[in-house]
Amino acid sequence: MKSKVSKMRLSREFYARNTVKVAKDLLGKTLVCKIGKKTISGVITETEAYRHSDDPASHAFRSMTERNKAMFGEVGHAYVYFTYGMYYCVNAVAKSKNFQAGAVLIRSLEPKDGIDAMRYNRKTDNISNLTNGPAKLTIALGITKTHYGEDLVNSPHLYITDEDSINGKIRVSARIGIKQGTEKLWNFKIKV
Repeated sequence: MKSKVSKMRLSREFYARNTVKVAKDLLGKTLVCKIGKKTISGVITETEAYRHSDDPASHAFRSMTERNKAMFGEVGHAYVYFTYGMYYCVNAVAKSKNFQAGAVLIRSLEPKDGIDAMRYNRKTDNISNLTNGPAKLTIALGITKTHYGEDLVNSPHLYITDEDSINGKIRVSARIGIKQGTEKLWNFKIKV
């Protein structure tokens, strides 16, 4: 199915709210990455919120570092980090005035535009396995450390649009792969 990505981007104000609320509200929005003339996108189906001083699982919990400084910066920018020595994960910086830092991890997408490019990037034809994890989706969309700090509100290369939605029940659960802050139910997933 071929679709046309609209230019209806999320505003800076969308990200300038409680990180947990933004994580839930990002469900059904579309993450878009443009590389050259290729547009690759997917509808966001799973997110996780990471805040600051009240969240021991957050990269920003202790203090600002070279790695996490985007989380302390202006909302609406990309925080891309390297994990397990081999994968990138992409976050949208989102926080209210009550916190110095915050970001929403994009954990899963439903493929939309550029599916052939996604298959090539991921070296698989299994569509259900293309973007169903945070590292898988960055590989599929071609997101790397070059996207660190990218302005999701104004960038021509990486942004999130508001024109899509997925109908389904939102499942709320504990975040995945963490050892602290496990009591916080800040993982949001659309169950279709």
